[in-house]
Amino acid sequence: MKFSSGYEEITPEIIDDESDETYRFQCSRPGLYQCTVTGLVFHMEGEGEVLYRTVTWNKRQLSQHHKKPAGPLFDIRCQQMTMSQLHLPHCEILSTGGGAFLSVAHVNDERTKFISPHKITETHVIINITGFSGFGNVKDEDSPPDPVQALVLLFYKPPDDPDHEHLINVLMLPKNVSLRDVLQTRKKSAGDELYIETPPRCKLQPKQVYTLSTSPGDDSVEVQPSEAEFDEESYDNFFPSFQVIYTTEMRHIKLFLRDSSSHSVWERRVCLSTSRLRRSCGSTRVNLRPHEQLFEIRTNFIRDVSDPVLQNLLDKLLEKKVMNDLEREAAEETKNRAEKARYVIDIVRKKGEAASSEMIEFLCEVDPFLCDHLGLM
Repeated sequence: MKFSSGYEEITPEIIDDESDETYRFQCSRPGLYQCTVTGLVFHMEGEGEVLYRTVTWNKRQLSQHHKKPAGPLFDIRCQQMTMSQLHLPHCEILSTGGGAFLSVAHVNDERTKFISPHKITETHVIINITGFSGFGNVKDEDSPPDPVQALVLLFYKPPDDPDHEHLINVLMLPKNVSLRDVLQTRKKSAGDELYIETPPRCKLQPKQVYTLSTSPGDDSVEVQPSEAEFDEESYDNFFPSFQVIYTTEMRHIKLFLRDSSSHSVWERRVCLSTSRLRRSCGSTRVNLRPHEQLFEIRTNFIRDVSDPVLQNLLDKLLEKKVMNDLEREAAEETKNRAEKARYVIDIVRKKGEAASSEMIEFLCEVDPFLCDHLGLM
């Protein structure tokens, strides 16, 4: 997600639940705040707590209004009512006229109203709001199938036995999906899967049929199915469009995604070395900046880090001046191990990329086994 310099980036706190995750942002002053996880932008008029999460679309209900999803559906709450505008990320290409058919669905207690945009920028649909509940971008069902910004995401399924088949799942998704939602959903559906680092962005046309080919393209590599249609409404279930199957272990493979005219719309040389792969369960760190990596591992770090490792980490952070004496003393006064871990990771990640990078380096040095478990190595 591209972030504008006009916004203040915020990394929300994650409130874990057995069924889903809720994000929490505590605003202390007026301003524009962009969530680094979802791309949402909140225009705040004052102090307030914002709680938000992604929820499932009722496509049948949308269809009754001749609409279809054009982005994730977010359930958003602000009890203080201090949010005046909401910016929802879209994937339309405005130069082709795609934004002309956009509106925002306001879903409340099974009732759906549609809000005309206050403004549409190159990246977001902006609406004025006075109440809260579900908000999500929608398009007219009969809107023309103009190309949209999209992502091609790769997930590697390692074999149980080295002599068995290797599998790469290839997903074609609209660009404004939440990567965290994709990773969490893939974890539940596919289990022990690895996310492959590769530039994902391209432009795809809804309802267009695409083919995937490989190099090498001999009998040792198979792609199934032979062709697949790009579904621009893929915001809830993240199923693979293609599977690449091979038996002989490779260090690299080249993938080509082509449209019906055999024009290449996405082409990448993919590294298959295990040192470049990361687990796609909540511990996936690929394509994330250091402070985002700490945000991703936050829950597991709080749960799993031992007290001796935490004390050693505090010594390192103080020695390198990532933490000051007052912060170190505040951490020492926290007797509960989990609360101390929560304090440490939150205070460091809020200091930005340099501090977060130092903490990751120290943690890998102090406890490499924990770091491997967290997906940092």
